[in-house]
Amino acid sequence: MKTLVMVAINMLGLARRTQARILQASTSEVYGDPLVHPQTEDYWGHVNPIGIRSCYDEGKRCAETLFVDYHRKNGVYIRIMRIFNTYGPRMNAEDGRVVSNFIVQALKGEPITIYGDGSQTRSFCYCDGNIEGMIRLMNGDRMGPINIGNPNEFTMLELAEAVIDLTNSSSEIVNLELPQDDPKQRQPDISLARRELGWEPVTQLREGLEKTITYFEAELAEG
Repeated sequence: MKTLVMVAINMLGLARRTQARILQASTSEVYGDPLVHPQTEDYWGHVNPIGIRSCYDEGKRCAETLFVDYHRKNGVYIRIMRIFNTYGPRMNAEDGRVVSNFIVQALKGEPITIYGDGSQTRSFCYCDGNIEGMIRLMNGDRMGPINIGNPNEFTMLELAEAVIDLTNSSSEIVNLELPQDDPKQRQPDISLARRELGWEPVTQLREGLEKTITYFEAELAEG
């Protein structure tokens, strides 16, 4: 939380001094375990402030507050982008993200670990769409916050099955205990991005997974 908040303060001070336009790479985690579905930018979220995940969720929420306060008080040129699950080549195999976890496990023939029963949902945006949305937001007049993500929703079980299919893996699916406060569903409403930025993702899940799997195959082959 110190990283998210103190870095925001330092960078906002720099942006104020240099009159730079600055992007807050926020997150869908500001919505917490949402009671509104899909999530729109005017939804305030449902976050446990003392939960095991709260340092990240509340840190990002606080950073958004700081960005808007610096804009109101000092006229800093801000942009706030709420990023939903993003994936693609050059992900770190050890970063703990679900797409990289599943792909690496499948390619190694290891059990694919799903937390809970796999019914919880996420929306996965391939990296090219995320970057295009970021560029359009930075070059446009909309301050944000604005959702950038793929509105197509998949369960964790569907994701695991797609990865197994595309890798021709013999991996079995293993269910582990669901962590505290893990969101049950996550899906962006991107109406605002479509209207204000003329943006929506182009690359869909299976195509994006194929490209990501190719990358990880090469990485694992190199040892």
